[in-house]
Amino acid sequence: MKKAISLLLAALMCVLFLSGCQGATITPENPQETQPAEPQKPADNEPEKGPVEIMVVTSYGGDDGNRANYEAAFRAYEAASGNIVKDASATSNEEWKARVMTDFQTGSEPDVLFYFNGVDSNALIEGGKVVSIDEIRAEYPEYASNMKDGMLGASPVDGKNYSVPVNGYWEGLYVNLKVLKDCGVAVPGPDYTWEQFLADCETIKSKGYTPIACSLQEVPHYWFEFCIYNHGSAANHGQLPETSSDEVGQKWAAGLNDIKTLYEKGYFPVNTLTATDPETFQLMADNQAAFAIDGSWKIGWFQANAADINDFTVVFVPGMGDRAATDIIGGLSMGYYITRKAWDDPVKREACVEFVMAMTTDEVVSTFGATAVTALKNGTTPPAETDALINAALAMTKGATGVVGAVQDSLNPNARGEMFSQIKNIVTGAVTAEEVIDSVLAIK
Repeated sequence: MKKAISLLLAALMCVLFLSGCQGATITPENPQETQPAEPQKPADNEPEKGPVEIMVVTSYGGDDGNRANYEAAFRAYEAASGNIVKDASATSNEEWKARVMTDFQTGSEPDVLFYFNGVDSNALIEGGKVVSIDEIRAEYPEYASNMKDGMLGASPVDGKNYSVPVNGYWEGLYVNLKVLKDCGVAVPGPDYTWEQFLADCETIKSKGYTPIACSLQEVPHYWFEFCIYNHGSAANHGQLPETSSDEVGQKWAAGLNDIKTLYEKGYFPVNTLTATDPETFQLMADNQAAFAIDGSWKIGWFQANAADINDFTVVFVPGMGDRAATDIIGGLSMGYYITRKAWDDPVKREACVEFVMAMTTDEVVSTFGATAVTALKNGTTPPAETDALINAALAMTKGATGVVGAVQDSLNPNARGEMFSQIKNIVTGAVTAEEVIDSVLAIK
């Protein structure tokens, strides 16, 4: 069925302005310059049909800071197109990734998937389960035309682009300023070291607060990443070890043992081995914990959950050795895929194309985080109003001296899942870091 994509996008923006959703308010001077043009339909247009229902799976579930922005955007698409989005989003973790893959294996995959574009998606590419952007553009030339092709996140399998990113990410140290003030601890600066961090954690603990909000049971990812980073540098962080005894393997073991030290010193929540990520992160909002490492997407969570956003800031993760604190982790890691199953469905094909284009306009991408990395040719539209946390994020990213991707993304999903599931056993001494590294590397 023929739909005017320009009308759809205009209506989309109207709904977004009226939604009152969290995040930046976007006021482009000339929306017509930044919105993708109408996708070109083949000459043999199909007759007009009723609403199309499309199944969409994303990671914007649970307490994701961008949940409200995502929901406002897809509701706007529904209102403008008349189509129906059957949303099946959930929080991104290893269980969610496994469930996504199982759905594809059993023929229950969605029509549109917001998913990782590195090795995590290899099975989808190798199995022909998703459609390349080149193939989509052969029928819809304006698809993702507002994006820089070189930043879309080409597949490691064949070098082709398959996903259209909303925005990228950076990872930083979120700080509860009220807790630090109560403990007499200074706000970390750009030259903050690991030794200073440990000393501050000891002071915070002695004052009755939890130094680090983290669930080692559910989301040890960020501490794994930066503790390893601290034993290397931006130049070599992306390397994988071959064994636990080689140079890279020893770096990984040292980083994992740093997490063990944090645990033994009592810097994590007392229930870190059993609690969920939302439970431990709530300690930040409740002014019971001082520090947490998370990504750029978490800004929305603080905006929604903090009693006073001025009580929070984000700074560089403490550095060690050759890694300056200002060397950060970031990049473009996720995007929207159209599945082969939906593409081969003549009823759903155009609806899916229109949905992805509506979700990846310059204006919509900007609502998902104007401080984040994006592939937009025109960049994000600066927010009309900022808060203390957004300003801190802008300052941090501007002051970064190096940006590297997360090394965990180079592990195959099964190996990575094993690594993270074993961190709680490493910190309790049930297994050694070296034993876990070798068992993880043995998983193919």
